[in-house]
Amino acid sequence: MSDIAAEAGWPRATLDVDYNARASVALPEFEAATAAYRALSEPARALPGALLDLVYDTASGQTLDLFGAAPTGAAPRPVFVFIHGGYWRMLSKEDSAFMAPMLARHGIATAAVDYRLAPGVSLAEIVREVRAAVAWLWREADTLGIDRNRIYVGGSSAGGHLTGCVMASGWQEAFGLPDAPLAGALPVSGLFHLGPIAASFVQEWISLDAEGVAALSPLEHVSPASGCPAVVAWAAGEPAGFSRQSRAYGAAWQAAGHPTTLMEVPGRHHFDVILELADEASPLGRALLGLIGAQPS
Repeated sequence: MSDIAAEAGWPRATLDVDYNARASVALPEFEAATAAYRALSEPARALPGALLDLVYDTASGQTLDLFGAAPTGAAPRPVFVFIHGGYWRMLSKEDSAFMAPMLARHGIATAAVDYRLAPGVSLAEIVREVRAAVAWLWREADTLGIDRNRIYVGGSSAGGHLTGCVMASGWQEAFGLPDAPLAGALPVSGLFHLGPIAASFVQEWISLDAEGVAALSPLEHVSPASGCPAVVAWAAGEPAGFSRQSRAYGAAWQAAGHPTTLMEVPGRHHFDVILELADEASPLGRALLGLIGAQPS
């Protein structure tokens, strides 16, 4: 059992503190960061060739937005697939394109993914939908102006967990993908073992049993045989549980033989750290560009 998995036996009061991201910042800071998600995402919709509300999964009807893809006849572009957070029950793709203008200046496309939210659907279904989005982009790459060999996935908080679920081994064949479909990954402030989550206040809307914890915890599905380069990042001002989980996952990914950078982002908290992706000069922005192979201008 991993040290993180063993946290499920800790007192409920301790876990509730360690995994309560909202309580870790003052209300004005939280409101400013979450308002910025949407405000900074709005300019993406004015990018040339933006494609909105593309249905990636007919079973659920879920959609994604694609920004900065190559025009017809041009060489396909790498794509960064962003998966939003919100503890699996909040936010949407409308809050998730703030990095698209910056990436477009570097010839990189951005896909902002929607998924249905808990408790309306199970976490297993949310994971299926996000994996379906990546599979759809891989299959449709030729028509979308993106390079299926240069798909990068990232997300924050619950989106970091879902990024880990896409990085995990064992699901790709069922979706018609090769074993290692990703060129790189950037999970930020993620949750990688759900044992302590199921023992905390989050269980009120996530409703995980032991089977679900085992199946949906990325730390349980790290394989030397399948992987990609990764930057595993977290804010210096994280709640303790999030920083422990990121460190443990980064160490496990690295131990499996995959190129890994562990990165604590200074001067940031759980909610504003991901906004650095809008700024190519920020530590996290530089890390993303470096992962994809671009350079800040």
